[in-house]
Amino acid sequence: MEIQSLIYITGFMGAGKSTIGSILANALGWEFFDLDRLIESKRQKTINNIFKEEGEKKFREIETEMLIEISKKKLSIVSLGGGAIASEKNLKILKSTGTIVYLASSLESVYARLRFKRDRPILKLDETGEIISKENFVEKVKELFESRKPFYEQADIKIDTDSASVGQTVDRLVRTIERQNQKQKNEKSKN
Repeated sequence: MEIQSLIYITGFMGAGKSTIGSILANALGWEFFDLDRLIESKRQKTINNIFKEEGEKKFREIETEMLIEISKKKLSIVSLGGGAIASEKNLKILKSTGTIVYLASSLESVYARLRFKRDRPILKLDETGEIISKENFVEKVKELFESRKPFYEQADIKIDTDSASVGQTVDRLVRTIERQNQKQKNEKSKN
């Protein structure tokens, strides 16, 4: 596996993509970009408002356009939205322009991290305006996760975020990147 100078961080909601991505970029001395924040800045709307006013289909089109733009960067870490990888077109862009890191987390961890969040389009109140139950939330998340899992599994690097702290995860990623870069340098020097 060759580590490219553009690293995409993917995973389900609450996996720590933005947190780990920004710390990893700092550790490597690279730039950091959060795809969702770039979209919000460009559209001057929150992701929630884009979903409400323009629909998910339009959001996904905007997401792909922004992904094409960001894919031209070098020495950068890009945190993706949880569903950005879940299209063949986006996956092709990601694979051809960078290294994909999948931050894997269990449904229980996702629930613990997101149960009080209201800024995610997928996290809705029930029909009566009450917060959805843990069971309904977990079922909804499980269904969405299962539809995205085949895309996540195509990542170049997979890291379990349930069994390590943020710092340990970043350290592991830095070591993996440094090992691969050293391996590439050694191979080039032999030729």
